[in-house]
Amino acid sequence: VFFHNALPFVGFGFLDNAIMIAAGTQIELSIGVVLGISTMAGKYCQIQNCLFLFSCSSSLAGYVEALASRLGLSIPDLTPKQADMWQTRLSAHLGKAIGVTIGCILGMFPLLFFGDEEEKLEEKN
Repeated sequence: VFFHNALPFVGFGFLDNAIMIAAGTQIELSIGVVLGISTMAGKYCQIQNCLFLFSCSSSLAGYVEALASRLGLSIPDLTPKQADMWQTRLSAHLGKAIGVTIGCILGMFPLLFFGDEEEKLEEKN
């Protein structure tokens, strides 16, 4: 139950965080520089962008779950009584929480590529 819930959320957390970091940084660097807005206003625009991208990446969750089932992750064969047990529900929630945490950590890889661009931009100003 734990792994059945964790694996799709690793994929979702990865996609969600990678898309938000890449798109949010590019929006801040392009629109923020062109309009000459402050850092706080840029962060506000980035937060609005992240909310929009989160809703878009939420629609990817179904595709991630379909991919997980194609990789051989089968649905646990539980009776209705077993599915309603507190241990099963706890395992499912822990799997989702730990899965999305691992996915978000893995999804931070775009940060490796943005350090030089921000330093060059600060040197120009």
